[in-house]
Amino acid sequence: MARLTAALPLAALIALGAGTAYAAGLGQPDPWQLGYQEPATDIAERVQNASWWLHVLATVITLFVTALLAYVCIKFSAKNNPTPSRFTHNTAIEVIWTVVPVVILVAMAYPSIKLLYYQENVEESELTIKATGYQWYWDYTYNVDGEDIVIESLMAGKGYSTYDEMVAGMKENEAEPEEIPSEMEWKLAADAPMIVPVNTKVRVNVTAADVMHAWTVPSFGVKVDAVPGRLNELWFEATKVGRYYGQCSELCGRDHSYMPIMVDVVPKEEYEAKFKEMVEKYAVRKDRPAKVKVASAEVE
Repeated sequence: MARLTAALPLAALIALGAGTAYAAGLGQPDPWQLGYQEPATDIAERVQNASWWLHVLATVITLFVTALLAYVCIKFSAKNNPTPSRFTHNTAIEVIWTVVPVVILVAMAYPSIKLLYYQENVEESELTIKATGYQWYWDYTYNVDGEDIVIESLMAGKGYSTYDEMVAGMKENEAEPEEIPSEMEWKLAADAPMIVPVNTKVRVNVTAADVMHAWTVPSFGVKVDAVPGRLNELWFEATKVGRYYGQCSELCGRDHSYMPIMVDVVPKEEYEAKFKEMVEKYAVRKDRPAKVKVASAEVE
């Protein structure tokens, strides 16, 4: 027992060091990642803080129950307690083990409900985009000056079984070097990203055209199902410029794992030029009214 007690702090330090050393970077997972991706929104920071404190609470409860079990096993073993007591009830203990869990659950519920309300309360936004899931890609609808502009976003290098084949195939198709994803980004990168300006509140209306999908970006701390015939919504406000990856998180068929989400967060002063460049390169089906109207994509 003494050796076990001495080993626990060492194990905790090793686990903490591993979590720190192998934590994920900004916008995408890393090899041997144990922790969350670096948060890029206030929502993600709040979610990760809540998760941290809930894990601390769970650890304390686990250690307490383990210690209590060890104490009971030793204290009331046949060797140490050859003549056991024959009582069947203890009112004080029964009240305690009923009230304490209720108090713990209430203490967990209040911040959880508060965080959930913060995530779900979509107030005025500066930019609204509609994301529609298909088997197996996304399209993004921007409404600019009354015109719906649709951007189809497919997996970059789709249709290749290995990374080397994908690189060779994209080069044969005269892809630009910056369009070829790295090995780590393969199956995460899309040919056309969703482009949003930094420090801008973005509302995303999410739906699907065929089966259920889910729009998820871990660094933003957002995830919502895309359901045919329904319109769900989420919001985020990215505070860091960069490229962020996600994937469809609802099993949607054969190529479910080939349905990436890529969001480029750009400086506000560059947004208009970047958006125009994306429209010229990837826009499809212009001048066709969307089934669900969205607000103006103009950024103040």
